[in-house]
Amino acid sequence: MKADITVPEVENVFMAAVQEWSDDFMAKMWYIYVVNDSDFDIDSVMVVSKAFGTIDGEMKKTSLLRHAFPHVPAVSVVKVEMVQDDVLTLNNEFMLTYFMDNKLYDKKFIFKANSINATDVEEVPILFIDGVIVR
Repeated sequence: MKADITVPEVENVFMAAVQEWSDDFMAKMWYIYVVNDSDFDIDSVMVVSKAFGTIDGEMKKTSLLRHAFPHVPAVSVVKVEMVQDDVLTLNNEFMLTYFMDNKLYDKKFIFKANSINATDVEEVPILFIDGVIVR
């Protein structure tokens, strides 16, 4: 029975962390994006995020955040959330679920602790600015 179940592989859809100026905080902050670099629209997009890890020998974790986007067009991005500097020292996990062509896709993306920083950046497709990408 398990052989009848096919789990489609996520391709050309990934997460990126980009540093942008925030007028609210009057500083550069890291923002997480869903990047749809495919030729197909994705629908019913759900992102569940959390952070976890150890700080000063003590286990820490954040609450779960849920974000829903009804539609993300092909070759586009959508801003998910801001990540505060305190949380960058933790593992930041994003569970992405969406429909494409009436098939359910889902994948877990993890930005490892301290991996979101200004020195480990590359150009993010579609945005054409530097950021940290997790595929």
